[in-house]
Amino acid sequence: MPTEQRLAPSGAPDSPDTSGSPDTTGSREEGAARRTGWAALRPLVLRLHFYAGVLIAPFLLVAAVTGLLYAGSFQAEKVIYAHELSVPAGKTERPLSQQVADARKAHPEGKITAVRPAPRPGDTTRVLLSGVPGVAADHQLAVFVDPCTGNVTGALETYGSTGALPLRTWLDSLHRDLHLGETGRLYSELAASWLWVVAGGGLALWIGRRRGNRKPRALALPDRTATGRRRTLSWHGAVGLWAAAGLVFLSATGLTWSAYAGANIGELREALGQATPTVSTALAEHHAGHDGSSDMPGMPDMPGMGASKGNRSSGSAPADVGIDKVLRTARAQGLGNPVEIGLPTDQGTAYVVKQVQRSWPEKQDALAVDPATGKVTDVSRFADHPVLAKLTRYGIDLHTGTLFGLANQIALAALALALIFLILWGYRMWWQRRPTRDRALSFGRPIPRGAWRQVPLPVLIPLVLAVGVVGRLVPLLGMSLVAFLAVDITLGALSRRRRVPATTVD
Repeated sequence: MPTEQRLAPSGAPDSPDTSGSPDTTGSREEGAARRTGWAALRPLVLRLHFYAGVLIAPFLLVAAVTGLLYAGSFQAEKVIYAHELSVPAGKTERPLSQQVADARKAHPEGKITAVRPAPRPGDTTRVLLSGVPGVAADHQLAVFVDPCTGNVTGALETYGSTGALPLRTWLDSLHRDLHLGETGRLYSELAASWLWVVAGGGLALWIGRRRGNRKPRALALPDRTATGRRRTLSWHGAVGLWAAAGLVFLSATGLTWSAYAGANIGELREALGQATPTVSTALAEHHAGHDGSSDMPGMPDMPGMGASKGNRSSGSAPADVGIDKVLRTARAQGLGNPVEIGLPTDQGTAYVVKQVQRSWPEKQDALAVDPATGKVTDVSRFADHPVLAKLTRYGIDLHTGTLFGLANQIALAALALALIFLILWGYRMWWQRRPTRDRALSFGRPIPRGAWRQVPLPVLIPLVLAVGVVGRLVPLLGMSLVAFLAVDITLGALSRRRRVPATTVD
């Protein structure tokens, strides 16, 4: 007997007659013929919610627990790495090129790829090195420099555009792929693919169950007078109501950078002309002899650090205007802190200065600067980005907890806790549905099969087509749904075979 049917109050509009046997398909089909609207869809939604809750909930639970830990990592990072991140505020900052030289003297290994000047008084400058032994290929070593004294306060491995340090990097990987690489990403994408289905289905079931009660409290707050399974359902439904919108949001934004659905979303955005613009680093004219190196002894991988004054007329290497000049050019173009200055990768590329503020208001402007002339060769303004590109940026930053700072992180932690309790309450209801007369260990019965037969054909056909489109866009949802159906059909066939009376042979 379905979960909601067993809990429907006497006389409720959607309370079915439960006096018959659950195997009497004839009476059930006759009742289905008279059902329309939500009454016809409800058994199908209920069955889907039940199976998705039982089978997908373990993945959702892992995602919720790791997401909760990640939400707290931002504040923990400030405490654990305070020595590297903060210094006493001074009166005068040293030139950025000198700060980079100070970092290079302390850490000559690897290659400098970017620099993040101290954004505020009391903050340190980060000099980012790649190719450092012992550091993952997709990570960098951040060397922290006091901008006023030039003292190196430490060096830590960092990852991503938000500059995550070791603790947050480790928790980010745990949440994203369980430290299993690309294979592990399947777990988080499967969870994100089903989260909106489970949340949306549960919301529809809860509102549909309470539609006969016009009191808002019955919908929005748990019933403290209920006992047993009714009490569990009351908490499950009320908390789910408050959390549903946030869970659907986390599902949608999580899919935007997943492996398979994310690729499909990216292709769709590009086809619609809504891809995120980037600045071009290619120089229109390669400056002969310019190799991006400086005249600073022992530091050939530091373009512009020495601001060499080559003689163009004599054919010598043209000057690199230097990172200080590049930063001044960016400031003149309106790029305020925080910024990251990416160094040229070869003689045909430019410096790239980009704003890296992921909190409100977003600062995502970027420009390219010719290392030989100091002129701006390309500009990208966040205000000019397509609408979907902006929404994607806002969505990802809200999902990761950077858009609104501490308030954002508290909201994410609350959503993670809500999802954890919803899953535990769901499993508890399943346990509470078990036959009490049977002393053997058992769980509640699943929702009866055949719910799709109760859906009117004019509704069923568009519904199947919509599921096909969504399954194509979100592959793990489609494939897992097909797997559920295959298992369900197999179990149904085996169940019918067991009910067929054995034929005896004389």
